[in-house]
Amino acid sequence: MQKQLVTKDNSLIGASYSLGVVEQRLIFLAIIEAREQKTLIEAGGLLRIYAQSYAKQFDVEKHTSYEAMKRAVEGLYEAGFAYSKLDERTGKVGHYKSRWVDKIGYIDDLGCVELVFASDVIPLITRLEARYTEYELKQVVGLQSEYAIRLYELVIQWRSVRKTNLISLSELREKLGLVDEYKRIEAFKRRVLDLAVKQINEHTDITVEYEQHKQGRVITGFTFKFRIKTQAKKLLGKKRDSDMPDMLTPLEMTDKQKGVFAAKLSKMSELANYAKQGEDYKAFAERIETELLDESKHSFYAPYLDKLGFRASAS
Repeated sequence: MQKQLVTKDNSLIGASYSLGVVEQRLIFLAIIEAREQKTLIEAGGLLRIYAQSYAKQFDVEKHTSYEAMKRAVEGLYEAGFAYSKLDERTGKVGHYKSRWVDKIGYIDDLGCVELVFASDVIPLITRLEARYTEYELKQVVGLQSEYAIRLYELVIQWRSVRKTNLISLSELREKLGLVDEYKRIEAFKRRVLDLAVKQINEHTDITVEYEQHKQGRVITGFTFKFRIKTQAKKLLGKKRDSDMPDMLTPLEMTDKQKGVFAAKLSKMSELANYAKQGEDYKAFAERIETELLDESKHSFYAPYLDKLGFRASAS
């Protein structure tokens, strides 16, 4: 059975927005449809999401799914998002706001919703290069909280190291689309964070936990650690165990290899959030090359080098 993959540029993964569960699910199905019809989507064509498909993917009644889809049309038309993206020509970071769709509607007789993605969205879901995140749709099917879906996406970017950088409380609230809701930390943790973590742990391929960071007695941010569940790990590791070459440790690299590896590491999707604001690929690669000389950094880069499968013979 063909995998249903949701693929997003990391700029979109890290964007700030507020969408309900049904709106997010429509986006997922539209992304899958868009990637299957690349010529159509690049021309800004209409994408159809049928109630039958929604019902099948998310295990709900067809009639119920269509009514939910119709209600989501208005919200999705009004919804926007804010994102940051590196300008490849100048190496500077731009900050943008966009809508999700240029057009959206429904056809009762066909039981479907039609939409046209906004022009800013198209390259973030179809013309992807190094910095993107991909996961199977089935991982988010069981998530009933809009915050659980967003948190799963934010965390899964760090699949190789299985630990996020520190995310400030204000940044996390922003990415989850929270403005005036749950301002008290107790309510935020109970109604948003703990609920999202519980659903992720029950319904996805990972088990996640978080650590609070404080200034005095005030919680200022969080880091998230996760592990891949045993069954998923077995499936992911099956091919790797049989034919993945031994990795080249940083201490064994020649100067030439350090330069080559650093350039490749700088373009890995999992390291996108490790780049500093305003740092282009070249500057990022130079910093990585320097850090490969630092023994304290070896454990951080080891999983990435392992994933790339570098060997001592690579020189």
